[in-house]
Amino acid sequence: MKITPRVASELLRHEGLVTQAYKDAVGVWTWSVGITSMSGHQVERYIDNPQTIEKCLQVYLWVLEKYADKVRSVFKDYPLTEQQFAAALSFHYNTGRIGSASWVKLFKAGKTAQARASFMQWSKAGGRTLPALVRRREEEWDLLSRGIWHGDGKVTVYNTLSNHRINWGTAKRIDVSNVLNRLLKETNSWPSSESSPPSSVEEPSRQSPGLWQVLLRLLRRWFSTSS
Repeated sequence: MKITPRVASELLRHEGLVTQAYKDAVGVWTWSVGITSMSGHQVERYIDNPQTIEKCLQVYLWVLEKYADKVRSVFKDYPLTEQQFAAALSFHYNTGRIGSASWVKLFKAGKTAQARASFMQWSKAGGRTLPALVRRREEEWDLLSRGIWHGDGKVTVYNTLSNHRINWGTAKRIDVSNVLNRLLKETNSWPSSESSPPSSVEEPSRQSPGLWQVLLRLLRRWFSTSS
């Protein structure tokens, strides 16, 4: 039960990537592949400070390893194949509930039909069934029960609006398979027992601010002093 390029890519099939911090639907600062500061990596540093896709994926893999440890713990008595591990990890990354979801015991017991029904119940948000979540659960179940992969090595990258919300109209599919292969080969993953990310992940980039960032900071300073 190891994070491989194929496992990491499968999750990216369902997740988007934003290179600078944005506010999610409930106003929580989020960055990269749905990462918040609850992960142990402070994402507010990326407000108006876009990072490279490689940096985004590097931190994503570090966070993913934390989720992977929980999946391994839950299935310690039921070793998963690469496909099953990817499906369970995708479910946990999205819901955070692998430890309490009833489908897990049903699946281990070989009660496939009941497990699937329980699995598909996790297609709601705010009390409403969402088509995007239905599709995700269906694809995860295909992978879990039939070994059918859906990832293609690409991730959808979005830009943000001036109000720090995602600009959905900027969606662009980018192939990151080579980056994932290299990062996983170089790092061999990171132990989730670490209380903070490795220095290569935690240290913010030293890139110089763009012209628009400099102007924005000057305007903010001017308004703060004139008010």
